[in-house]
Amino acid sequence: MDRAGHEDAALSFDPLRPKLLRVAYRMLGSVADAEDIMQEAFIRWMGADRAAVREPEAFLRRTVTRLCLDQLKSARRQRETYVGPWLPDPVVEEEEEEDVTLPLMLALERLSPLERAAFLLHDVFGLAFDEVAATIQRDPAACRQLATRARAHVRDARPRFRVEKERGIELAKAFFTASRSGDMKALGALLAADVSIHSDGGGKRSAAIVPIIGFAAVMKVHEYLAGLFRKDGSKLVRAGFVNGLPGFVTLEADGELQTTALDIEDGKVAAIYVVRNPDKLRHLH
Repeated sequence: MDRAGHEDAALSFDPLRPKLLRVAYRMLGSVADAEDIMQEAFIRWMGADRAAVREPEAFLRRTVTRLCLDQLKSARRQRETYVGPWLPDPVVEEEEEEDVTLPLMLALERLSPLERAAFLLHDVFGLAFDEVAATIQRDPAACRQLATRARAHVRDARPRFRVEKERGIELAKAFFTASRSGDMKALGALLAADVSIHSDGGGKRSAAIVPIIGFAAVMKVHEYLAGLFRKDGSKLVRAGFVNGLPGFVTLEADGELQTTALDIEDGKVAAIYVVRNPDKLRHLH
């Protein structure tokens, strides 16, 4: 394709890219994979008869979704051999994401690829079932059934009470201070009785290979970690929302970044999600 054709394709593709990237990321849970999907979708857009496409956004959304469905087949096989808990790549933002938080993304992992697509396209992105049907190449009635089954699986993962933005960031900063300083009394006051830790090192950095469940176990882990933090240091880089949850980014003693996201229920930290796998943190640099 000549330069003019490339520029023409980019002119119509680039304004839609943020929306398309949101679809791809929420389908895949991987920033790098979502970016690869964007590149492939653009290549296909360049090769399409764009003058004949009446609705570029719908055309590209269908292209992206179908590429993601293909990608999910291989991704599922890869995650079967993943070392320790798998968490989605962290996306850090100033504002809280209202549509898909980290617990919901984890719940989506339990769905079939078609259930995941139907739920996201209809319940999250607001598409009519006729459009969902055209996108995933199933009839509207089947898409309704897919979305209904998906809703039943993810219902408990949707937050019942959202923490206010300022309060969420305040709790995240208090958690950082208490966990790094070794103030176990202050840390314990922040935790729910059934609190859990889910850490994703991917076999490339130290992390628990199974979730740590319960107040006593979580406190014991943090008491041990606090000694390491005091010795080697852990620097707060940024507080914000990590995949829609209050959290923070830190620079650890090994020179690598780390993200921590806190699922807060009734004013207490109910779950702690830590991403340490460097492959999942590259985009944050």
